[in-house]
Amino acid sequence: MADEKLQKILARAGYGSRRQIEQLIEQGLVQVNGRTAKLGDRANEQSQLSVRGQKVKAERLEKQPTQVILYHKPDGLVCSRQDEQGRDSIFSQLPKIIHGRWISIGRLDLNTSGLLLLTNNGELANRMMHPSYELEREYAVRIFGEVTEEILARLRTGVQLDDGLAKFDYVGKLPSDEEAQNQWFRVILREGKYREVRRLWEAQGVKVSRLIRVRYGDISLPKGLRRGKTEALNWMQVNKLLKAVELPEEARPDLRHRPEAAERQKRIMVDRAKRSAKYATSRRR
Repeated sequence: MADEKLQKILARAGYGSRRQIEQLIEQGLVQVNGRTAKLGDRANEQSQLSVRGQKVKAERLEKQPTQVILYHKPDGLVCSRQDEQGRDSIFSQLPKIIHGRWISIGRLDLNTSGLLLLTNNGELANRMMHPSYELEREYAVRIFGEVTEEILARLRTGVQLDDGLAKFDYVGKLPSDEEAQNQWFRVILREGKYREVRRLWEAQGVKVSRLIRVRYGDISLPKGLRRGKTEALNWMQVNKLLKAVELPEEARPDLRHRPEAAERQKRIMVDRAKRSAKYATSRRR
């Protein structure tokens, strides 16, 4: 059985993203076969692991099928598992998961609502949040204050914030009452810096009175998904996400316990992807 990086195998077990697990290792909270782990350690499904003094059950180390749920986050909930101020967390609202835990793909602050993706696959979460994949985040923003063309131009070209230059890849006005004090805008960006959307607008002297995330990558907030409710992606939608961040696609649910059929399906998917790429290349020519 091949060894893997410790943070990778624990991410797969649902203990967080790889970066979060690296932090646990640095804090001395992970053990491998009875000794305190260090960055660079490797393990496998038969290793004796513990996190924060709790033994990791063997079944959690087995690779579980990737699950992804969409959650319509309401205002007033935090995205952390524990909150120092005792505020309600999204994790108390989610369906239970066996052999793993839900990992949030990015966060929404207390007063932001809308689409939140969660998965049991730490590697998928890590890649979808990583800047190198440049996944778009789209928001509907209600602004209190006058928004001029000069402000919109600055938001498109770049605004210097405390942690560096930031901008929207797209910003445009949504239909709204011209006489109203609040106006709605649609914005798109590819980063996930802390409160970036709010800070960009506030740097222009206006106030964000409401913020809703409506899309993350190719996944949009379903119109029928009510606040506080979840919706699971099917295996084809999950595979589309895996493929988008260069992770291997997974077998159809009814083939997962039939290795030969699963391998045959995998070959079919690979051949289909090659044909699609070849067709796209010929079209460009």
